[in-house]
Amino acid sequence: MIAAFPRLLEPVARALVRMRVRPNTITASSAIVIVGAGTGFALGEPRLGALWLLVAGLLDVLDGQVARRSGMASRFGAFIDSSLDRLGEAVLFAGVAIYFETEPSQWLPVLGLVFTLATLTGSFLVSYTRARAEGLGLEMHVGLVQRADRILGVGVPTLCFGAGPHGVLLLIILGVLAALSWATVAQRVAYVFGATGSTDADADVRHGAATPGAHERKPTS
Repeated sequence: MIAAFPRLLEPVARALVRMRVRPNTITASSAIVIVGAGTGFALGEPRLGALWLLVAGLLDVLDGQVARRSGMASRFGAFIDSSLDRLGEAVLFAGVAIYFETEPSQWLPVLGLVFTLATLTGSFLVSYTRARAEGLGLEMHVGLVQRADRILGVGVPTLCFGAGPHGVLLLIILGVLAALSWATVAQRVAYVFGATGSTDADADVRHGAATPGAHERKPTS
């Protein structure tokens, strides 16, 4: 379903290309909107925050489609898009953390804060492990959750039902997302180890055969 969703936005992307809207403009708009999402949560309005979060997700999909269709895709555009995505997630989850700590009648505000920080850290590591793997020349397609999954996972149920009685629904959502995000990190670490471990070991063996080890240094003259 999530993989098919971008196809539903193709008519909108074509219209934006005809209007000569630049993809970086859409990227910046998405970042501004997700700040609104974090603000909504921080002000105790989880449904409003969820609405803005889903709008930001739509814009995040559209900027890539517009970039490809208009021929304006660039390395700087990819860089700024990824950077603003991380900034947006930081602001979003900061707002959620404030919600748990300031909204009265929360069931377990401390646990909510822990789950929020765990989800934020996990989401950053999910993105970082992919970036590092691709920097090593590996294609990274493994993982249980991506950014779109986190957006929909928080946005859709919260928009429909709010945070739930005493914030329990949002607490459960964040607990599940935290677990899935860290599982994704573990998957990617295992994948990179499997893809590079044997070759690194062979290189170490070859290097050790050619160069004396730390305990086998040749005496200096």
